[in-house]
Amino acid sequence: MNTPQPNLGDRETGLSALAGDIIDRIESLLLDAESSTRPLELDPYRSKLFELFVTAHAAGLLSEDGDTDLTADGISGQLASRWNLADVAQTSVTRQEKLSSESLSRMRMLWSFLRMWMEWGYAWERWSEFHDA
Repeated sequence: MNTPQPNLGDRETGLSALAGDIIDRIESLLLDAESSTRPLELDPYRSKLFELFVTAHAAGLLSEDGDTDLTADGISGQLASRWNLADVAQTSVTRQEKLSSESLSRMRMLWSFLRMWMEWGYAWERWSEFHDA
């Protein structure tokens, strides 16, 4: 009797879809916090972002070596691209003008998010050093 073999392509497609969903949800939370002028470090944003971090970790998406990179660098690159922040910053430097308030607000929000995401990653990686018997 032939046992069906798992289709690894389906797994990668599923992980890619999950990663896309996580990034979309992160973006939605950041934009909501921005529009309500509330800090990400306070609930409900902090707890919702942490839940997304835990989901990304459980799915193995917090590796720079993976096909889907939801490390702080990976997410920041995707959100910066969506928000066109690299071009905006380059134009600002070239023209020697200040960033628009919207772009500056988004950069600050992104930095806040990145700091939390990196701190959670660091703590998660080192958890066993301090909690194993």
